Amino acid sequence: MNNKVLLFNPRSANSKHRVPNSILQVGASIHGVHEFAFVDGNLERDPWAVIEGYLATGAFRYFACTVMPGPQLREAIPFSKKIRERFPDIITIWGGYFASNQYKVVMNSGYVDFVVYGPGDRAFPALLKALETEAPYEVIPNLIWKTPEGDIIRNSKEALLDQDALPQLPFDTLDSFYPMRRYLNPTFMGKRTLAYHSSVGCPFKCSFCAVVPIYEARWRGKSAENIYRDIRYVKDTWGADSIEFHDNNFFVSEKRTVAFSKRMLGENMQWWGEGRIDTIDQYSDESLALMRRAGCRMIFFGAETGNDDLLKQMDKGGRQTGEQIRRFAARMKQFDIIPEYSFVLGMPGDSEEQVWAQIESDIDFIRQIKAINPATEIIIYIYSPVPTEGSELYERITRAGFRFPETLEDWLSPQWESFDLRRNPLTPWLTPAMVRRIRDFESVLNARFPTVSDIRISGAQRRVLRALGALRYNSGFFHFPYEIRALQKFWLRYRQPEIEGM
Repeated sequence: MNNKVLLFNPRSANSKHRVPNSILQVGASIHGVHEFAFVDGNLERDPWAVIEGYLATGAFRYFACTVMPGPQLREAIPFSKKIRERFPDIITIWGGYFASNQYKVVMNSGYVDFVVYGPGDRAFPALLKALETEAPYEVIPNLIWKTPEGDIIRNSKEALLDQDALPQLPFDTLDSFYPMRRYLNPTFMGKRTLAYHSSVGCPFKCSFCAVVPIYEARWRGKSAENIYRDIRYVKDTWGADSIEFHDNNFFVSEKRTVAFSKRMLGENMQWWGEGRIDTIDQYSDESLALMRRAGCRMIFFGAETGNDDLLKQMDKGGRQTGEQIRRFAARMKQFDIIPEYSFVLGMPGDSEEQVWAQIESDIDFIRQIKAINPATEIIIYIYSPVPTEGSELYERITRAGFRFPETLEDWLSPQWESFDLRRNPLTPWLTPAMVRRIRDFESVLNARFPTVSDIRISGAQRRVLRALGALRYNSGFFHFPYEIRALQKFWLRYRQPEIEGM
């Protein structure tokens, strides 16, 4: 029968090949029920040729594509369009953050039939079953579809599932398509780093975060025992020696983190994850010390800004403050855990003067953090709106004249790709001079404090970069750092963790 499923992971911006957790999770949901094949755009020289080869066999009926904002659109959009033109009977199903948050433009494209918004562990196999049996899919939670009259329908949202009750990830099946060892690459954490998701969602409602519209402050995680089981399996089978947890918020539960850390003692595996300052600041000293002994080397935090009023506007839960951000950087130093602070500059203001003042205030605050704990990694983003309809911040930016593209093809323009990477804001309240100021400071900062995550830079190169950056950084002269950018681009090929990850 022609009911096989083609699971596609488009090429991403990351220079490292990581386990495609999204399509691995989808594969787990239909394993043993539907035959499927994996196509990973990151590991194929010509992904379209592979996709076309599969579909030309006539054995496949479904094309399922995970779509994150940014570079993945370069393949997801044109490939889906080609499939509709050349294989019109193929049913195309999208999932992922972009598809979930921009579902209207996706469904109006004419070449995507369904969107699974949020987790697809039940929605995806339920949709396939409904299509196979010609049963109604109007009752399937987490599904978006279009009526013959052109109305876009969002079905109800499903409660987050018990993550321990879900099928095990089919690492062996993935290995039959792409050797798992190709996904275990050198990083700052180790020589063979595994990318892994242990939870879904986040219990907070930060107004600039793409996770919020999908999960609505909900979070569910696997147990420490099952996380450890998966990691040990990949370690024993393929030699993983370190881990990147790509959860939206790995550290929600101190109890789970402590239980996992106890299991990791003696494994000699370093690991990294994402968390919130106001959450982990509530952890006991004993828990933090245990985490470090168990291999926790670095944690990514959304510091965002040192301005308490802006933190409230960002809906940081009313718990995180500028003083806490400073104090916590010092606390992490005690435990030899590197805090990786991200900042979001360029939030909307009531006047150009107010926006300028906030940019300068955040630059000064970042310098304060570096003085408190020089090991703190700094990641700078420019604020990019997300469609959190109904929020005060979203209403404010739409009143200011901001609009998202109205067609999928418009998202392929270079400026909108940069927008999704939070590199080119396209927001009406930011002037080119403001963006230049942020970028100039970022270049000098990265020279004065080269990221430890770039394992390609030699000790001598770091010393040269630091010396060059110190001249500008110490004097506060950030304008037009062409000599630093030339050094970073042509001599060092300097990595950008905000784009490439670890």
